[in-house]
Amino acid sequence: MEGVLSERVALVTGGSRGIGAAIAHELAKAGATVIVTHRDSEEGAREVVASLPGEGHRYRQASASDTRALNALATDVAATEGRLDVLVNNAATTRVIPHHDLEALDDTFFDRIMQTNVRGPFATIRAFRALLDRDGGGVVVNISSLASRMGNGSNVAYCASKAALDNMTTSLARALAPNVRVLSVAPGLVDTELTRGWDPERRQHMLDSTPLGRLATVGDVASAVMAAVVSLPSTTGVSIPVDGGRPLGG
Repeated sequence: MEGVLSERVALVTGGSRGIGAAIAHELAKAGATVIVTHRDSEEGAREVVASLPGEGHRYRQASASDTRALNALATDVAATEGRLDVLVNNAATTRVIPHHDLEALDDTFFDRIMQTNVRGPFATIRAFRALLDRDGGGVVVNISSLASRMGNGSNVAYCASKAALDNMTTSLARALAPNVRVLSVAPGLVDTELTRGWDPERRQHMLDSTPLGRLATVGDVASAVMAAVVSLPSTTGVSIPVDGGRPLGG
């Protein structure tokens, strides 16, 4: 798909590492000018941008939970690039809390998860809607999770946030049509720095319960995002799984 996004501009939130970094690389490889945002990972964002093929890429600090920063970034992109063709809402937060431990999932962290994982993508889309509407329309890809379907993930609030994100994807696909397509990509357990720190027995159980017998890679997720952007021009309002068939059972 080299060159297929030439002269296009893409924004990847939370792109300083892991899945976000892989998506930024895939978009840049396809010819897009890529803007990466980070909350507090400037060094990582700088390294990602420096490693991207092509020219004109940059990074900016803008937390998904900071609406004022997102609005300022949209103004900056309008003035600098003058367009936005692809928006990938990847920024999210979580930590492992056993589902039975309701006391450990306190109100403050519950609200933070919802603020970042649900309101954040909405506020980002709202900020960039005018730019996405230009030049024939853009594409929004929200990074969801298998947890949205199975209710089994790092914690109860995280599962709920991703279910809400999928529902919002459907609502916004209807609201922003026909100019803007909105989809979500829903990975299962992905082999990242975060998940490598999980309990080995839990990881093995996930593998044993997955028909394809392997964890998804960040490259798998990036490829799904590219498919949503480039190869599915008549598709909107759906979630694309990248989970090795996990819901089918082992």
